[in-house]
Amino acid sequence: MKINAYLIGLLFLCSLTLQAQKEITLADIWKNGTFQQKSIQNLNWAEDGQSYLELKGGKILKTNIQDPTKSEVLFDEKVAKTASGEAIRVQKFSLSADEKKILIGTASEPIYRRSSTEINYVFDRASQSLKLLVNAGKQMHASFSPDGKKVGFVRENNLYWVDLATGTEKAVTTTGKINALIHGVCDWVYEEEFSFSKAFAWSPDSKKIAFYTFDETQVPVYNMQMWGDLYPKDYRYKYPKAGEANSIVSLSIANIENNLTQKVAVGPIKDQYIPRMKWTKSSDVLAFIRLNRLQNHMELIHHQLSQAKETIVYEEKSDTSIEIESIGNDITYLNDQKNFIFTSEKSGFKHIYLREIASGKQQAITQGNWEVDDFYGFDEKTKTLYFNSTERTPIGRDVYQIQLNGSGKKLIAGTSGTNTATFSPDFSYYILTQSSAKSPSKFTLHNTKSGLMRVLEDNATLASQITEYGISPREFFEIPLANGDHLNGYVIKPSNFDPNKKYPVLMHVYGGPGSQQVLDTFPGADFYWYQMLLKKGYLIYCVDNRGTGARGVAFKKITYQNLGKIEVEDQIFAAKYLGGLPYIDASRIGIWGWSYGGFMSANCLMQGSSVFKAAISVAPVTNWRFYDSIYTERYQRTPQENPRGYDDNSPVNHVDKLKGNLLLVHGTGDDNVHFQNAVALEDALIHANKQFQSFYYPNRNHGIYGGNTRLHLYQMMTNFLEKNL
Repeated sequence: MKINAYLIGLLFLCSLTLQAQKEITLADIWKNGTFQQKSIQNLNWAEDGQSYLELKGGKILKTNIQDPTKSEVLFDEKVAKTASGEAIRVQKFSLSADEKKILIGTASEPIYRRSSTEINYVFDRASQSLKLLVNAGKQMHASFSPDGKKVGFVRENNLYWVDLATGTEKAVTTTGKINALIHGVCDWVYEEEFSFSKAFAWSPDSKKIAFYTFDETQVPVYNMQMWGDLYPKDYRYKYPKAGEANSIVSLSIANIENNLTQKVAVGPIKDQYIPRMKWTKSSDVLAFIRLNRLQNHMELIHHQLSQAKETIVYEEKSDTSIEIESIGNDITYLNDQKNFIFTSEKSGFKHIYLREIASGKQQAITQGNWEVDDFYGFDEKTKTLYFNSTERTPIGRDVYQIQLNGSGKKLIAGTSGTNTATFSPDFSYYILTQSSAKSPSKFTLHNTKSGLMRVLEDNATLASQITEYGISPREFFEIPLANGDHLNGYVIKPSNFDPNKKYPVLMHVYGGPGSQQVLDTFPGADFYWYQMLLKKGYLIYCVDNRGTGARGVAFKKITYQNLGKIEVEDQIFAAKYLGGLPYIDASRIGIWGWSYGGFMSANCLMQGSSVFKAAISVAPVTNWRFYDSIYTERYQRTPQENPRGYDDNSPVNHVDKLKGNLLLVHGTGDDNVHFQNAVALEDALIHANKQFQSFYYPNRNHGIYGGNTRLHLYQMMTNFLEKNL
């Protein structure tokens, strides 16, 4: 009797605990920011390596690393005023090398993913004066020269620089024209797919500016209508779809002392890419990468100004494609001006190499059946490299150091979850970001030699909410494949999971080349929506199909020239595997995804019509012929060369197989994956006489956000699942 009474009491307490747990609402997630992780994104290292800079409460602060009580206010927007007595809001800032001047950007207006225009001011710390950089228009990518005496910027497609001593503005180019010629910033497709927008660079001696020119005269125009006024406005911009004309890209170097500009010989083939450009340690040598249109032949070239001569110092070829992130982001020139460090996937896994410029002799610094995820840099004093890798597990990340000769590899931070670092300029310190499926991000400051110094942000409030709201974490598992390999996955189960029940399943998919969703890190906003769905009786699953990243070239590039074939097969296989588990209701499996994931979810519902009951497809590519040249041709080649690769796995061509319930969502102002994709799929479904649901968000871009937009979207998706799954 005592035992029974104890058990009854224990059950009663558990019941009270469950009742006391707070319920998550969509407003918590998308309106109130209840579960938003805190970060230190406004913190940057000072050039002295002994301090860090931070924008906090309208103040630019410089804080001593050893003693955080020694914090100096470099600028206070409540105190500093313009000549007319106005205050400005700091949105961006950078310091000159001597830290005597601060370049401040305000009134920022976004253009595309990585570009914006600003009004820039220069704050002189000695005189405490705040002056406009220039009086005409807004600027893009304003940046100090290395000597801090000049600022370069782009305005209306032309490149300029300002002498800060005199305030004199000088034009480097004058021929820039909208939708025709761009100097100093990237066109749309370079910005989106090569991940940079600023297309000019000061030389180390501050006497020259190297810059890109994009001639987009022959690039076809895409037109979007922007709704709201009595007559909708046309938004027209140059967007090269797969197989269509790209911009002709050239490089030049302007000598600002004699006002002469020298063209860089980038080769006779105009239909190519220049995805990276940077100065070496010498102001006489500019380095750039040349990549053919198929992106399977890469050359690193040095242009020597004094001799107007180009030399190929490294090249690489591939049967599939060479992704610029695997090499171009990581080229580091040593101070000896004889060697450089780079990364490559040529061994089958991304690793770090050292190469001698003159002889071409090279050696692998890291090696093994694992990936270098990020190369942080090289400490010249100690001959030490710092990097991030997947050596422990592809679903985690750890921080390592290694000597230049490949010896002395040492784990700095890791053993569980995901660990990333940002190092000070002299590598004396680093900020470590740690998180896992069960723990929010924690930011800590470390001395590279002696270890932890202090905690900068631990997200303690969010950590307590995990308990307060009864949050269920991701659990990781593997699905075996017939070839002996496996797919990584995660599941989220409710705290009161009953293995004797039958649960419906919602799978989440992205699945695109080199991507990764199954990662032991603390998730974002969708995770809390999943918690709501758990309460409604669903289980949440996610599986990374073949073609995704962190597992080597063979795993990633198996989808080459056939996007959507193997990935869809794997998702269907995974759904069947899950349907065979004793607690899964195989008749109620749904799938959802966004962008590439929208392409996948629509395809899965159609090609896996006997497996999936419902799908939500948000902002999907529905035919790769509609998407941009650089991304699509990297994996598919051109439509002219590979028409079946484009058409065989386009959901537009599988509409006749549709049996389940489809919700198709798109923003009409999507400059990336055009609304045209949704229109084409809807038209095909109508021709096939297939019923479906669709919704469009006026003027919203690929992210579909702003105001109540996300709240509205997730309420609609929740309603759809409750009714159709």
